Amino acid sequence: MMAAANQNNLQRAAAVMIALGKEEAAKVYKYLREDEVEQLTLEIARTNRLPPDEMKDIVDDFYGLCIAQKVIAEGGLEYARDILEKAFGTQQAVSFMERVTKSLRTKAFDFLRKADYKSLLNILQNEHPQTIALILSYARSDQASQVIGELAPEVRIDVIERIAKLDRASPEMISVVEKILEKKFASIVSVDLMELGGVHYVADIMNHVDRGTEKQIFDELGIKDPELADNVRKLMFVFEDIVFLDDMSIQRFIRDVDTKDLAVALKGANPEVSNVIFTNMSKRMQESVASDIDFLHNVRMRDVEAAQQRIVDKIRHLEEEGELVISKGGKDEVIA
Repeated sequence: MMAAANQNNLQRAAAVMIALGKEEAAKVYKYLREDEVEQLTLEIARTNRLPPDEMKDIVDDFYGLCIAQKVIAEGGLEYARDILEKAFGTQQAVSFMERVTKSLRTKAFDFLRKADYKSLLNILQNEHPQTIALILSYARSDQASQVIGELAPEVRIDVIERIAKLDRASPEMISVVEKILEKKFASIVSVDLMELGGVHYVADIMNHVDRGTEKQIFDELGIKDPELADNVRKLMFVFEDIVFLDDMSIQRFIRDVDTKDLAVALKGANPEVSNVIFTNMSKRMQESVASDIDFLHNVRMRDVEAAQQRIVDKIRHLEEEGELVISKGGKDEVIA
């Protein structure tokens, strides 16, 4: 479903609403928040024309997700997997399962995801690392990264390991956590097993922590569990991975990055990263950034790391918007 994949969630939602027609779309509007109605209406107004094959892909994708959510809720994950594989094939079934279970996880802990991270930290800081790991697996990755950044170093590594090794939790386990936090959310969990945690989620957390915390975690994790550290690194995008981006992607993020950040970041960058970035600049920009770097003296490492992190954040944002493609070591298959 290449066409559907090229649209962001709001564009796909707008396409579905258009496909439903005015009467059915109006019924859906009744269940949306005011801000959602506003965003969706604006996107619908922007959508002038979609090719029939693209519209079909988007609607088919939406239909598949609806079916997936229904069979998971009614029959559990194993039952749903069998049904979806027969209906859509193994690859598409896996995609639907991952997207729907992630959505269900979000709904189950909706109150937690809205909480301020400091409040979450106050609740969790005296809990057992396994409990912290379980709760952070349901939190937003940016919340989890902030909480992990303020945990004691020895607890931090323990929690990271436990999140990476989490796979699924039964409703009974969720119920235990419910009693600890004195929150009533167990009834929301309607499937037999909820997927959570795992190495992918740890990588997502690590993508949000500051560079200093990232280094500390990897230094210790590399000693304690080098295989896990390597697996997490492979799933992350860090500043040094800019060397793996294609020229068009590098040129794209350079346009949006503050030149002062670029100068500070390159002041502490390795030669390979500096070379690929300079190669993709105009002659005039090369001279300007090089001049800025020459004038930088006594730059603190934390300032270099902060500038590099802002550039990485910009790259990740552009990828989410479909403006560039992140590949690790050139291994990703890209279809033109």
